[in-house]
Amino acid sequence: MKPRLCSLLLCLLVPAVWGHGVPAGDSEYVQSVSGLNLIPFAYLGAKHMITGYDHLLFLAGVIFFLYRLRDVVLYATLFALGHSCTLLFGVLAGIHANSFFVDAVIALSVVYKALENLGALRYLPFCVDTRVAVTGFGLAHGFGLATMLQRLDLSADGLVGNLIAFNFGVELGQLAALTIIFLVLQIWRRTPTFNRTAYAANVLIMAAGMLLFGYQIAGLTEFRST
Repeated sequence: MKPRLCSLLLCLLVPAVWGHGVPAGDSEYVQSVSGLNLIPFAYLGAKHMITGYDHLLFLAGVIFFLYRLRDVVLYATLFALGHSCTLLFGVLAGIHANSFFVDAVIALSVVYKALENLGALRYLPFCVDTRVAVTGFGLAHGFGLATMLQRLDLSADGLVGNLIAFNFGVELGQLAALTIIFLVLQIWRRTPTFNRTAYAANVLIMAAGMLLFGYQIAGLTEFRST
């Protein structure tokens, strides 16, 4: 992949992944309602996952070299279990954390998975089971979703049900995104260009994660100075 093309893609991609924001219209709506609103919250969860490019980058890295559907299902399940736990527990238990810090960890998860795909982690003095890493980073991604919801003034009436609906929507969005990514990868793998461009693609994923990490650290530094 040519350097100019990589730079262009990064410029288009990175601004979209700078945080777990909620569009103004969506945030105003969910803050204005009370009681059970399962469909709107499920829609919001699915929309956030499908448009959450940090999540998509990580998931793309996770399944990049997975050729069997059962392996994709395994890692998707581990990731889902991780982020479901911290999403629900973080909001319901009122556990707060700086969103810049959490998003920085999420950015590092993207970098980590790209480095693993590039074979760079074999030089580490220790070995981390990929299943454990995916589950652990799933916890971080879920906490990122929790910090997003904690910034909204949500009604306590129906909160548990709405959170479960939101999480269900996240899972539906993840399933849709994974299906598309897996199909694209399957088609790409059948072309003679895959072996030549797989390395560059993971370098691009790593670079996007590093840029996202830098942005979040800059935001964290500014936050602490105020």
